[in-house]
Amino acid sequence: MVVKWAGAAAALLMTSTLTSTLTSTLAVAQSYPSHNVEVIIPFAAGGGVDVIGRAVAASLQEQLGKSFTVINRDGAGGTLGFGQLAAAQPDGHTLGFGPSTPIANAPYLVKGVRYNVESFDYVCQVFENVFSIAVPAQSPYKTAKELFAAAGDKGLTFGHAGLGSIPHLSVENLAEALHVKVTHLPFRGDAAMMPVLMKGDLDFGAPALSSIRGNDKIRPLLVFADKRQPAFPDVPTAGELGVKTSVPPGQNGLYAPKGLPAEVKATLEKACATAVKSEAVLKVIGNTGQSIAYLSGQQFHDQTAADYKFKGELIKRLGLGQ
Repeated sequence: MVVKWAGAAAALLMTSTLTSTLTSTLAVAQSYPSHNVEVIIPFAAGGGVDVIGRAVAASLQEQLGKSFTVINRDGAGGTLGFGQLAAAQPDGHTLGFGPSTPIANAPYLVKGVRYNVESFDYVCQVFENVFSIAVPAQSPYKTAKELFAAAGDKGLTFGHAGLGSIPHLSVENLAEALHVKVTHLPFRGDAAMMPVLMKGDLDFGAPALSSIRGNDKIRPLLVFADKRQPAFPDVPTAGELGVKTSVPPGQNGLYAPKGLPAEVKATLEKACATAVKSEAVLKVIGNTGQSIAYLSGQQFHDQTAADYKFKGELIKRLGLGQ
């Protein structure tokens, strides 16, 4: 008889616990967000990623009814911001927006990175950040073929947005395929590199399209993309040189610390999918010369995981790792 009562009590306790858990989970979903949400952007304010990230945050704020405040945490190639995101509480009130580069590339290049591909929940990919090879307007080179033909034994100097960045790897990979000698000079983003390029102190640069849109002091010679870009229809792709570069553009999207409640993640994924269709976000992305490249959270995760493996092999081959 005692055993029967003990079993009944256990069953009641289990039912009570399950009911409490479901009630708590439902409350989280219904109340999210319950207060201000911080969106970490791991680069300085004013760049293309920052501008687009702020537009996405504004759309999320409009949809979900709470303040989404952008916090710029730049430094160490984006790893400072992503490190802070990985360490945050996984309740949906701290998010991150930016490229997957600090996740897929940085662990091979930056000492002390304490996160990996599985340290985050991936909400959605928003756009691809397409990079270019560009020269000053006063440069004698009108095409990429002319530029690389002039390399000779001396080689060419180029500037980029940081060691192991997408533009850095893209140029090194292309130069290797074309058997062209290049010397790279890393800068803290395009904003720091562009004045040096425009002055003519570099043979060429590898800026994002968002950094050269509307700049008549810069002449783009090619884009690192599978197809020509709507904002620069007359600029050929790297593939048109007859070389498959295989380094994809920078994939940018929305992230959260690993362990989001399923209902919160679903809410964010739905809001992000709506944001990329909004007129305000489409306008900002169009103004930067980029275009929407939406992926669901699972697709974004799988792509980043595959990119991490690819970048490890590429960085090792180019001799750029730690």
